[in-house]
Amino acid sequence: MKTSRRSIEKIVEDQILQWNRIHAEKKEVPKGVNVITISRESGSGGTLMAAKLARDLEFDLFHREVIQEMAESANISARIVETLDEKGLSVLEDSIAAMIRDRHLWPDEFMRHLLKVVGTLGKHGRAVIVGRGAQYILPFDQTLKVRVIAPLALRIYNVAHELDIEEGEAEKMILKTDADRRSFSRKYFYADVSEPLQYDLIINTARVSVDAGVEVVKSALRQMNGREKIDDQRVR
Repeated sequence: MKTSRRSIEKIVEDQILQWNRIHAEKKEVPKGVNVITISRESGSGGTLMAAKLARDLEFDLFHREVIQEMAESANISARIVETLDEKGLSVLEDSIAAMIRDRHLWPDEFMRHLLKVVGTLGKHGRAVIVGRGAQYILPFDQTLKVRVIAPLALRIYNVAHELDIEEGEAEKMILKTDADRRSFSRKYFYADVSEPLQYDLIINTARVSVDAGVEVVKSALRQMNGREKIDDQRVR
């Protein structure tokens, strides 16, 4: 179900109040990796995984629809960016400029708003961000980038049961959604969304349940932040 503009504005308002409260209490965002991006195939369970991760970690959850609406509204985008202090804004602008240069992008107005919105969410930290190319926008050293996949037959089954529709209709929805996401990545980032080297983890929910996948992501997050010791093994 599409989130209304009124709902988006309420989400933004609540989020801004939360960020302002944290700044007033002079709480610092912990150093290390504290943002997770979730890219997912339609019907793979990636959205469920994102929601559970946000609950377990007490992170803020930002869905694709919310980010899209934020980026489409110049007023909302400006209010989001204004939550950064001068130093944070400077770093954000530098990182956006570097990304545009390195990827040879020619961003339109929507793209510029999208870069600023996602970049601001990343600067505030403690967030799970679903879709809208967040894996391309945020730096690897500050982000855990996850891709959730599953075989088409399983995804058809999941969508048909979730929406109570025929499997043929579910397949059409899935193929269109996947095509739209591939097109979005190509149009705005000149990237193939299925390219594995863009991610830290790829989770196949035909082999690993959503709950188990959440635990895998949480373990990876602990490891990246040095809270889990791993053996130093050389690739042979």
